[in-house]
Amino acid sequence: MKNSVLYEINAHLLVRRFGDKSKLRDIPDQYFESLAQKGISVIWLMGVWQNCPDLVEQCCLSSDLISSYRRALPDWSKQDVIGSPYAIKDYVVHTDLGSMEDLLELKERINDLGMKLFLDFIPNHFGATTPLLDSAPDVFLHVDDVLFEKDSHTFFKHNSNTFAHGRDPMFPAWTDTVQVNYFSKTARSLMVDRLITLTKCCDGVRCDMAMLSLSHVFQNTWMGVLKETKQPDEEFWSEAIRTVKSIRNDFIFLAEAYWDLEWKLQKLGFDYTYDKRLLERLFDNDVWGVKGHLTADDDFQQKSVRFLENHDEQRAVSKFGEARSLAAATIVSTIKGMKFYFDGQFEGKKIKVPVQLGREPFEKVSKNISDYYGRLLQINSDGVFKYGEWKIIEPEKITPENYSFERFFSWLWSYQNQCRLVVINYSDRTAQCRIKFPFDVPHDLIMLEDLLTGAEYIRSTAEIKSVGLYVELKPYHSHIFSFQI
Repeated sequence: MKNSVLYEINAHLLVRRFGDKSKLRDIPDQYFESLAQKGISVIWLMGVWQNCPDLVEQCCLSSDLISSYRRALPDWSKQDVIGSPYAIKDYVVHTDLGSMEDLLELKERINDLGMKLFLDFIPNHFGATTPLLDSAPDVFLHVDDVLFEKDSHTFFKHNSNTFAHGRDPMFPAWTDTVQVNYFSKTARSLMVDRLITLTKCCDGVRCDMAMLSLSHVFQNTWMGVLKETKQPDEEFWSEAIRTVKSIRNDFIFLAEAYWDLEWKLQKLGFDYTYDKRLLERLFDNDVWGVKGHLTADDDFQQKSVRFLENHDEQRAVSKFGEARSLAAATIVSTIKGMKFYFDGQFEGKKIKVPVQLGREPFEKVSKNISDYYGRLLQINSDGVFKYGEWKIIEPEKITPENYSFERFFSWLWSYQNQCRLVVINYSDRTAQCRIKFPFDVPHDLIMLEDLLTGAEYIRSTAEIKSVGLYVELKPYHSHIFSFQI
């Protein structure tokens, strides 16, 4: 799984492309074969679990959500609103997508192509009308009626019980959910049991908002409810991951994580964690921040998931602009760690579709973006990017008064006798720099092939050793040089 490539697909939008009544079993083999040919190693099929459609009218037609539907899909109707895929009844396949047998058959097809299948695990909450409220009420966070009367948005009644809605402490409660109580042994046992069940139908899980289940975060979020309740002796994730891996040691845990808690989650056993900080620094044009970020501990970097977009983020082209998005894509595609792409990113889609919608708008494919990603993915599929050693090279000045070199990123991959030198001008103006190789080349001349353009350059190794390889690039342009030593 080192330096692997993850691809996220919205399951409901995907099946609809093959017919309004299509199921998972109707997705043709050619679709997955095309992803395998692009070098994808992991498919994350988002939103396969049965949600709570009875909550749509109450929770999915607020004014802010309706505005987002109109922006994404001007001709939307209520029939297009299928509800949140993160407010589930339980871990059973959504009836619109088929059956568990269909999912298992899909996993087999994906595995036969050499790819792994990831599915959602939603630790913080279930849908607010899950049958578990009746069959296993102790799984959820109970509150007294006094709190409900003070705040009927955060808390709700179900029969004779009062529960808390799930929430992120930075935002109001999600009223279509019910909060799991991670200080309850019953809750922990049930959630571990669900994870064990998932080991039979996928190869790994993307854990939604994984940091919310950390004991100190849960304590701080629900301080007024928990009061003097004692924290468990062990973190949930440590217990859960250890238990699951004792049953299936190749099962992969990926955490959606923020608030600089990624390292803590990795130490608790997560194989991978989101790298939102890199996205933020790239968007802010914080070149020095990115360079510092990429000098972090090697183990941390290998477990970081690098991305520009996903179902929660704006589309990269809309957020960055086309040229800068392609430069940023070159960065995230050629550094250490898991590369993470979102369905539609390779085609240059611009519209962020709310997860509550079961239909997507038509968008034309951008040939320029599609061609660029095609070349980038082909380049990145080479073994040197999977198994090689990666080293940052700091670009140097051309002249004392020219500081444009500071806007360059540069690194080298080497594997056996193969090398790939990546140079990116991450700025809005033409820039120049020189780059010295961190080793001697045993030839008088070296031939550099730019894999992005096909251009070839013959350069003096004496010059490279003394003053460095001269590079000039237009705004947001890149070189990926191939050469042998």
